[in-house]
Formats: sequence, C-alpha cells, structure tokens
Amino acid sequence: MSMNKVRLRIYGSDYFLTTDDDVQYMRNLGDEVDFVLSGLLREHPRLSITQAAVLCALQMADEKHKTEETSANLRSEIQAYMEDASKAKTEAEIAKREIDRLNKEIKALKNNRYE
Repeated sequence: MSMNKVRLRIYGSDYFLTTDDDVQYMRNLGDEVDFVLSGLLREHPRLSITQAAVLCALQMADEKHKTEETSANLRSEIQAYMEDASKAKTEAEIAKREIDRLNKEIKALKNNRYE
C-alpha cells in the first residue's frame, strides 16, 4: 500500500501526516475536527485550545460510540427480519406442498366420483 502525505490545517495550525488512507478522506476528517474545535472555541471563548481539543475528542468519541450502538441495533433488527423472512419462506413452501397435496386429493376424489 502506498503512503500518502497530507497537510491538515486545524484551528490555524498545520499538521503533516503520513497515512495509507485517501488524502481527500483525511482532509475531510481534518475539516470536521477544525469545524467542531472552532465551534467549541467560539461558543466558549474562555477554553484553552487544549481544553477545547479534549472536549472535541470527547464529543467525537461519543458520536462514534452512539453510531456503533445504532449500527449494532440495526444489524440485530436486520437479522431478526431475515430470520422472519426465512421462516415465512419455509411456511410458504409447506403451505404450497399442502395445497398441491390437497389438489391431488380433490382430483382423485373427483375421478372416483365419476367412475
């Protein structure tokens, strides 16, 4: 994998990174961090940059954990739906076989009646 060098500008400071991630992806991350950090410092001007960075990290970690929890819940719901669909498919196959059996029985009864 090739390594990419990227420069991020976050709250007026440059950060030079070497990563195997896509450059645009890393820039987007840097822009997101800059946006959140700048917002925190605008809303709370008494915060130091370090305090704001810690709050930014906590906020982003909170969002990550909530997103992971939501994803896990969605996966669980999808699994339940898949199990329901599989059960319904099995029940439909059983019902179809029963319909076929009953149709054969009806046909046999009609044939016996006309003989």
